[in-house]
Order: sequence, then structure tokens, then C-alpha cells
Amino acid sequence: MRKLMVVLVVLAFACGTMLMMSSCAKKQIGTGEAAPAAAPSAPAAAPAPSTAGVDMAQDVRAFEAEGIYFDFDKAEIKADAKAILEKKAAWLRANPSYNVKIEGNCDDRGTNEYNLALGDRRAKAAQKFLNALGIGMNRMSTISYGEEKPACTEKNEKCWSKNRRDDFKLSK
Repeated sequence: MRKLMVVLVVLAFACGTMLMMSSCAKKQIGTGEAAPAAAPSAPAAAPAPSTAGVDMAQDVRAFEAEGIYFDFDKAEIKADAKAILEKKAAWLRANPSYNVKIEGNCDDRGTNEYNLALGDRRAKAAQKFLNALGIGMNRMSTISYGEEKPACTEKNEKCWSKNRRDDFKLSK
């Protein structure tokens, strides 16, 4: 009887451990090539003159589709990113009822803690740049996802460069 109890306790412990381990797995969000492919084409399309709600929905999608990218282990705004942020600032000035959340992201090289801090520096760099262009700090928030929301999951430089980015999400 005692042997049976020991076996049951060990079995229950093993099942509990497996349950805990499986619930702590990282989520892999995104499939690699889909998100960056949509980004270049969306801003080029001019909104068609139709109802205001449809135009605004297209404007919001175009705003959110275009992110900015960073060099490896850097949080400095590059020249091409400055042009994108200037367009975003103009849009935000023209649409004062919208707020923006800036999401800092990193590739998967480095520790989770380091990448969360780097993602935070990247998001804050974009926030500071937009603030210098006249967007109030009360209209912007930042969050770092570190390496948790990759746009691409392959292990090569081309893919890693797509993950070193800031994304922009609008809200009212």
C-alpha cells in the first residue's frame, strides 16, 4: 500500500510539473514574411474619396502598417526612420483625437532582460523624436516587447533586421 502511495505521489508530481512547463512556453507571433511585405505598399496608396469612416479606417491601417527599423544593438533613429516619423507626426497633428502606442521590438539575440531594455530605448527614442515634432507626451505611450513579437522567425541577418523595429498602434 505504501509503495502504491509513493508511486501515485511521484506520478502526480510529474504530471503537475509537465502542466506547469507547458503553460510557460513562449508564444511565437507572426510568420516572418507577411507583415513586412504589407508595409511598403500600404503608405503608397492614397485614400479614395468615399465615406469618412472608410477613409479614416484606411488611414489608420496605413499609419499602423509602417514601422521604423534599427541597426543591431542600437536605438538611434536612422535617416529613413526620421522621414517616416515626420509623416506620422503630421498625421497625428491632423488627427488630435488619436493617441499612439509605440512598441519597441528586438531580434532574438541577447537575453530577454537585455532585449526588453533595448526595445524600451527604441520606443522611447521614437517617442522623443515625435515629441520634438510637436506631439504631446500625453498622447503617446511606449511598451517594449523585446524579442517576444517577432515579425520573422528565421535565424539570419535579413530576418533579424525585420525584428529590430518600432511598431505604432493608434487608439482614441
